[in-house]
Amino acid sequence: MQKQFHSGLVWFRRDLRCQDNAALSAALQHCTQVYCVFVFDTTILAPLPRADRRVEFIRECLVELDDTLRKLAQKDSAGLIVLHGDARLEIPRIAQALSVQAVFAAQDYEPHAIERDTQVRDQLQAMRIALHTCKDHVIFERREVLTQTGKPYGVFTPYARAWRSKLGETPVVSHPVAPLAEALAVRPEGLRHSVPELASIGFEMTNLRQLRIPTGESGASALLDDFRERMDAYDETRNYPAVKGPSYLGVHLRFGTVSIRQLVSLALQRQLAGSAGASTWLGELIWRDFYFQILANFPHVAGHAYKPEYDQIAWENGQHAQELFATWCEGRTGYPLVDAAMLQLNQTGYMHNRLRMVAGSFLVKSLGIDWRWGEHYFAEKLNDFDLSANNGGWQWVSSSGCDAQPYFRIFNPVSQSEKFDSEGKFIKRYLPQLAALGPKAIHAPWLAKPLELAASGLVLGRDYPMPVVEHTRARARTLLRYAVVRKVDQDSTAVAQ
Repeated sequence: MQKQFHSGLVWFRRDLRCQDNAALSAALQHCTQVYCVFVFDTTILAPLPRADRRVEFIRECLVELDDTLRKLAQKDSAGLIVLHGDARLEIPRIAQALSVQAVFAAQDYEPHAIERDTQVRDQLQAMRIALHTCKDHVIFERREVLTQTGKPYGVFTPYARAWRSKLGETPVVSHPVAPLAEALAVRPEGLRHSVPELASIGFEMTNLRQLRIPTGESGASALLDDFRERMDAYDETRNYPAVKGPSYLGVHLRFGTVSIRQLVSLALQRQLAGSAGASTWLGELIWRDFYFQILANFPHVAGHAYKPEYDQIAWENGQHAQELFATWCEGRTGYPLVDAAMLQLNQTGYMHNRLRMVAGSFLVKSLGIDWRWGEHYFAEKLNDFDLSANNGGWQWVSSSGCDAQPYFRIFNPVSQSEKFDSEGKFIKRYLPQLAALGPKAIHAPWLAKPLELAASGLVLGRDYPMPVVEHTRARARTLLRYAVVRKVDQDSTAVAQ
């Protein structure tokens, strides 16, 4: 069969795998020979700390991707071309140097990525090279799931119903790669370098290996195999941070070392067999699509509240706000579950989903800090940071986003701790100085009896801080703070009812 292009270039971004890769499959189908490139984009890397787990994770994934491409091609000189520079300049430059007629890439929905791709497309077009972007890391994108009036959904539950219905009408189809791999091209002589070491791009090793975070397609596959055995209980275990309940695939979904289509197909298959856990997990994957389409259809959320009236809220400011924020960031609030969650994030780059809600709610609704401060901090620390999901989650806890729950949902950090870490196992892991406290006192040490504190050897204010705020008073202040939007929410609730 005659192919459309003689030479093509696959630009890997957040799809660092070969199996079921939409852009790679499209290039192999339409091009006689296909080159593959990844750019360590300096515009993205510049603001990052020199020791960043995500950069190390990407580097390790690229080593495996390069090896897999060479094995698929059965040519040792094939593989991945890895560049370091501004992608807006590097992609047109390498495309021209390789004399390709088309560049293929997975679609990206973040505002800066859209701007970058527009600039690259314009430059390529001037050289008569086409840029083809395709859907890869979501099931349904942008305006594929709409209301009956043809508008994007702004509330999750009806979106999820429509999403599930559409999935039944349009089954998930994977994108073949291995049968087409003979089109993978040998890299030109001067571009056969190995994946660069971290130091050569200005970064340092982290504790990624000590944490035993699996990387690459093989790492994602191992995690998925492990989760298969636990998936049916996911609905019962997912809220307990001391229990091995989640799939831990977040970072792999973020960088595309696993296919979302593979995960959805698996979840759907198990759901149809009667698994409540698989149905709940599928719901979480739908949330992911939901936040992507929110970002794509309502780009103002990147920096502003989804509900504009919430931008009127007067948050704490000045030196006092900075000090409160620091206690939260460093895990010194005096609320053990919140502090343990923040220490988990700081030490590992991971935070359990239930704890993201608890810690986020505490920052916004107990300390009165602008949700964007927390959003930015998570963006710096999370291994699986994704703008759409992170933004959606923070707007959820601040009640300013796509959520039917109004402003008065305020998590009590003590009752959340008692409910989801009843024995304090998670707290003890990150706050060992509290380990000798009993199962009641460990959730609120300041309420412990003097004898229990003495027996545990714990001195509050020395070994562990007193609470920075009192929950009941903080809740009252939050209700006053949200008064500016209260009437709007009440009116909206009345209409919805």
